[in-house]
Amino acid sequence: MTSKINCFKAYDVRGKVPSELNEDIAYRIGRAYVEFIKPKTVAVGRDIRLSSRAICDALIRGITDSGVDVLDIGVGGTELAYFATFSRKLDGGIMVTASHNPPDYNGMKLVREQSRPISADTGLLDIRAIAEAGEFRTIDRKGSITPVDIFPDYIAHLLSYIDASTLKPLKIVVNAGNGGAGPIVDLLEPHVPFEFIKIHHEPDGHFPNGVPNPMLEANRQVTIDAIRASGADLGIAWDGDYDRCFFFDETGDFIEGYYIVGLLGQAFLEKQPGASIVFDPRLTWNTLEIVEANGGKAVKSKSGHAFIKQIMREADAAYGGEMSAHHYFKSFSYADSGMIPWLLISELISKEGRALSDLIGDRKQRFPISGEINRRVTDSAATIKQLEESYAADAIFVEHLDGLGVEFPDWRFNVRASNTEPLLRLNVESRGDLNLMQLKTAELLALIGGQPE
Repeated sequence: MTSKINCFKAYDVRGKVPSELNEDIAYRIGRAYVEFIKPKTVAVGRDIRLSSRAICDALIRGITDSGVDVLDIGVGGTELAYFATFSRKLDGGIMVTASHNPPDYNGMKLVREQSRPISADTGLLDIRAIAEAGEFRTIDRKGSITPVDIFPDYIAHLLSYIDASTLKPLKIVVNAGNGGAGPIVDLLEPHVPFEFIKIHHEPDGHFPNGVPNPMLEANRQVTIDAIRASGADLGIAWDGDYDRCFFFDETGDFIEGYYIVGLLGQAFLEKQPGASIVFDPRLTWNTLEIVEANGGKAVKSKSGHAFIKQIMREADAAYGGEMSAHHYFKSFSYADSGMIPWLLISELISKEGRALSDLIGDRKQRFPISGEINRRVTDSAATIKQLEESYAADAIFVEHLDGLGVEFPDWRFNVRASNTEPLLRLNVESRGDLNLMQLKTAELLALIGGQPE
């Protein structure tokens, strides 16, 4: 008998516990994952949420009842499952996590061999259908469960991206948001000369200081205050499963992810001259200029981790970055990491001998941006069509790679619809003219209308 399961999204599993995700559903997902992937061994881990242990245990039971062996990597972040999967040459991996969602949510991120993502286009809906049907094969042999300490190999891998001898004794504020990043910083600490000012450092599934989501402006102030009070060289904050990291300069200013993409592109091209760098089409000019100036190949991809990872594989790219603070690395099996970026940025600050505000400041002046602005509208497609009719005739370039992108000689914009909500997401940038960018942003928002989100 088919039982409807509502926690499958475009890229992962995410739902409220226990109404949308519970132990029974987790068990079914484990069985269905095996039916679809047909693996022999799978890495499974969990985040620090209070519901994660029970959901993870049920998931593992579903996998082992299907005759498949599990490497239990314990508590950590999403990238730990990615690392275990590719470094141990496993057939797949699953991390039980709801990242930055409220405490009463949980979910799963699923990959197959080489940490290739499983999304709606590549099997997630098939797994959902199998789980809903609940008709699983009878298996003679149960799979085994082997606890594995993946951390020593993982820490060694993270350190391989930098030359520790070039690092200066920087003072760094680190805000784990009571998520999973704190223990990783502690493991890295003996290997780097940094002084860490640790705030909200201890993992705590109750999230006593709020859900770790540095994208929310209200969540940034504690990091800003700590930077200013301590005189730190930079600040870093993570979301709950630390697959994204967010940067603050030495003055406490929050740095938009767009400018970090350019910096990391520069860092990789210094190490790997001529490499391909992949980026998303929401904001582009700063990244294009940096990559071309440093002799790299700039490759544009539709935003979203499944698209970026696929394009990176096709282009054999060293690095890929999204303005949403997702950063992808060829040597990390093209997967995203929230730990590798800050190590590379800290190395760049050390080598350049310049403050982070100095490294970023020129770029912000050369390419001022609106930041992503969300508007709730009644008909996203009709609104985008209206914008194209209003602007395309005078544009020098129009693209539909991801929503609508329109370029003029001195400014450009991208507007795209949310996959899951009646929202439009607008990004505007200009060539060195802050007033023009602000004027055009206001003009576009007047046309879009709708309600601020």
